[in-house]
Amino acid sequence: MTAEELQAIISAGLRCEHIEVTGDGRHWSAVIVSPEFDGKRAIQRHQRVYATLGSRMHTDEVHALSMKTHTPAEWAQAGKA
Repeated sequence: MTAEELQAIISAGLRCEHIEVTGDGRHWSAVIVSPEFDGKRAIQRHQRVYATLGSRMHTDEVHALSMKTHTPAEWAQAGKA
């Protein structure tokens, strides 16, 4: 899997205002900004992203995914918007 493919999978299942994915084919890092994260704790945000990946997490297609998840307001406050 490529970073672009993983990014497309996440974007297809989660409304993203910004997404960056990097990795080596098994171990990935992602920065994800979504309005769907409003009012959710970090664990809930991560679970939402994992839900978009479905069985890919269980079949080892995506071995590890480190995430930084932000709401649009958090992203703007950090000066990233």
